[in-house]
Amino acid sequence: MNHDTPNFPDWQDRTRLLLGAEALRKLSAARVLLVGVGGVGGHAGEALVRAGVGHLTIVDFDVVQTSNRNRQLAALVSTDGRAKTAVLKERFKDINPALDLQGIDRMVTPEEVGQLLDASWDCLLDAIDSVPAKCALLAEAVKRGIPVISAMGAGGKLDPTQIRLADIGKTRECRLARQVRSTLRRYGIERGILTVYSTEPVRPGAVRGANRAAGEARSTVGTISYMPAMFGLFMASAAIWMLTAPAAPAS
Repeated sequence: MNHDTPNFPDWQDRTRLLLGAEALRKLSAARVLLVGVGGVGGHAGEALVRAGVGHLTIVDFDVVQTSNRNRQLAALVSTDGRAKTAVLKERFKDINPALDLQGIDRMVTPEEVGQLLDASWDCLLDAIDSVPAKCALLAEAVKRGIPVISAMGAGGKLDPTQIRLADIGKTRECRLARQVRSTLRRYGIERGILTVYSTEPVRPGAVRGANRAAGEARSTVGTISYMPAMFGLFMASAAIWMLTAPAAPAS
């Protein structure tokens, strides 16, 4: 423990040197809701925990599957079949035992978003891919004045230099963002949601169409290990700016 910063444990010393003690205090007091802890959300959550966020709730209904192992933080041989929230709760508490951490193991539906947001949140991170649930969640957050960061599509892309942080109204070259923009208009929302997206077109051949005869309920998009992680880190960086500075560095 440093004598000049008795309130901060040693493992946070490098963060304090960069951000300052006041920023660390803000992060420690912050209450963050992270919805979706797959390839994007898992890495976003870990970055927030390592930065010193003191209160975190993670929401996901899914269990670890073998196909997750190429990109998801929770996915290991030893965690196959386990709930992602349970795996990440263990990991995050091993990083910061003092973390106030809650896990909600359920699917988010449009009908339940009001209940999910019925708390005092300083920031919401949305990393789910179901468009109806995603847009209902975003619309309710905007209605309640909760600062939000939303992840668009990381699949089918390889170039990290084309990742952008911008308002939903300025997104381009992203199929998911286009769907989200269209759906949000039904809620009367065209701007005011900070998003992480990529201007890179989906790679040819990266999408396998849904084949119900083969048990595929929806199309499958190819992914590479680093892109979902980088989307998650962009989300975490924006959240840290939101929680410690007057405004996020949106373009």
